[in-house]
Amino acid sequence: MGKTFTLFVSTSPYSYENTETAVRIADSALNKGHTVNLIASADGVYCFLKGQKAKGILNAEEEFSQLITKGLKVYL
Repeated sequence: MGKTFTLFVSTSPYSYENTETAVRIADSALNKGHTVNLIASADGVYCFLKGQKAKGILNAEEEFSQLITKGLKVYL
């Protein structure tokens, strides 16, 4: 039986490494069959804006979209 992880992101997607860390933890947990919830608050909601044009770094919108298809539950 898998565990449930809940992550909280409150910083903008490209100011800190918090977004990338949340993506990596969520991906790893989902790949192991765990349930993952992500709560985005304050500037963390910007991780889910469509049409981001990140160059040379992780594109938060694309990464989280892929995780959502794997089962990530997002609460804004």
